[in-house]
Amino acid sequence: MPGESATMDTPQTGADQLIHRLVEEGVEFIFGYPGGAIMPVYDALYRARDRIRHVLVRHEQGACHAAQGYARSTGKTGVCLVTSGPGAGNLITGMADALADSTPLLCICGQVSSGQLGSDAFQETDTIGLSLAASKWSYQIIRAGDAGPAVTRALQIATNGRPGPVLLDFTRDAQLAAPEANHRDPQDPLESDTTFCWQPRQPREDLRALADAAELINGARKPLLLLGHGVSLSGAESQARQLAETAGIPTAATLLGLSAMPDCHPLYTGMLGMHGHYAPNRLTNSADVIIAVGMRFDDRVTGRLDAYARQARIIHIDIDAAEINRHVPAQVALIGDAKMVLEQLLPLIQPRRHSGWLAQFQHYRKIEQQQVIDPELTPASAQLHMGEVLDSLSRQTRGEAIIVSDVGQHQMMAARYYRFAKPASHITSGGLGTMGFAIPAAIGATLGQPQRPVIAIAGDGGAQMTVQELGTVMQEHIPLKLIILNNQHLGMVRQWQDLFFDQRYSQVSLESPDFVALARSYRIDAQCVQEREDLEAAIATMLSHCGAYVLEIRVVKEDNIFPMIASGASVSEIRLS
Repeated sequence: MPGESATMDTPQTGADQLIHRLVEEGVEFIFGYPGGAIMPVYDALYRARDRIRHVLVRHEQGACHAAQGYARSTGKTGVCLVTSGPGAGNLITGMADALADSTPLLCICGQVSSGQLGSDAFQETDTIGLSLAASKWSYQIIRAGDAGPAVTRALQIATNGRPGPVLLDFTRDAQLAAPEANHRDPQDPLESDTTFCWQPRQPREDLRALADAAELINGARKPLLLLGHGVSLSGAESQARQLAETAGIPTAATLLGLSAMPDCHPLYTGMLGMHGHYAPNRLTNSADVIIAVGMRFDDRVTGRLDAYARQARIIHIDIDAAEINRHVPAQVALIGDAKMVLEQLLPLIQPRRHSGWLAQFQHYRKIEQQQVIDPELTPASAQLHMGEVLDSLSRQTRGEAIIVSDVGQHQMMAARYYRFAKPASHITSGGLGTMGFAIPAAIGATLGQPQRPVIAIAGDGGAQMTVQELGTVMQEHIPLKLIILNNQHLGMVRQWQDLFFDQRYSQVSLESPDFVALARSYRIDAQCVQEREDLEAAIATMLSHCGAYVLEIRVVKEDNIFPMIASGASVSEIRLS
């Protein structure tokens, strides 16, 4: 065909070289949106269309979240591609989200020609400056020959040590120019990294305290094992479970650590944090040894820091040395990949049972069951509750789906009431709490894991932030399943105004569109459920449907999520009502 004389095997331009290197590095999907400053790369992508699949999103933030969902579901680096100026600027939220949640991304954006840099040319933005606080590494490609090495270096950095997003800002003249024939000078900055504040390296490892950690665990009377996102990132679920079973340790998970241990496991006690389960939060301040694996003691987990686990000796296992002693002092620090550290630690652990300590968790679990869970799952009111929706979904999928949740009350309900049975089954925006995350992230997860059911859970507020991505679902024929829990409010904000602002409800009531009609306008099958007797059948219909499906469920308008740790309170002050 015309314009295809340059093949991907013989890159003719910097744009060709960039796409060629992405193919060589095994990139399967690019989530993107074209524009003027990145058009040469899209031209090169056209020539490689049989080797790499481009997914056309409807907004650049959606591209970033879709790449996140792909990365989180596969463990690979997600790739997104956009133009300069507003296109690049729209990536920043997704990049900041990926940085907070340690998600490997390669973000590529176009830029004006190098001779126009700093001239306020059309759609010029200082993308490098914008991205510095939201990325592990940012690099501006101003020579065609840099494109291939920059891709390889960026992918190394994205996955090296603690994963995160990286950005390549590609000037238009470099995209169009022919790569230099000669090899680069070994003293060039791209080869030596002398101009960069971060360089690829083996993560610092420090296992000198292995024996000390084992001694604390073996001698503990009330140990508590906390599993964070790092467990899933390193594939350490089996090792973490073996540690818990050998030493008889009650185990809890952070929001991003959910699914690292099956919910049905007898040692699993629930989720930590502001809306987590009663027992692990209530008893954190009774534990004498806490083993924290791949978690960073986020403020939503610790509550009031000066009252957090003051009686406990902390063993902190993390790949990022910067997290050690950052919030909570550790008596023993083991720095390295969680799977590797646990494999080294396990031979030193002695079999133990802590039946009396575990009985305390069971006691508090019964209290929560009676006061919170049972009323949520079998409510007295005629209106549907979020919890019973998630309970039905969990039963009908046997806990084996990948749940991609947005941010808000429904997110906490999904975390609390979906009973995860398989590892790597929970994807959400944790550290940044980005509304609008679920729909595009579920697109990426569905493409990354086509053999597993992927279900997006969104509220009526978050859904409308990225609802345009249903156009991507339509065009790309993605069999996405989306549940919109519609309470006609910004539910979490309303809850805080109810509890802490004397019920002064300011700008939290939402008038939403007809979500069923909206979905059908995108040629996606949909239905709305309001009655309890219709719930089970509606979820079954959605799950059995062979294509995309939107299920809107009208739930009680004004409901609060408990348990809850109020801002500034201790974890042991968790409230049931």
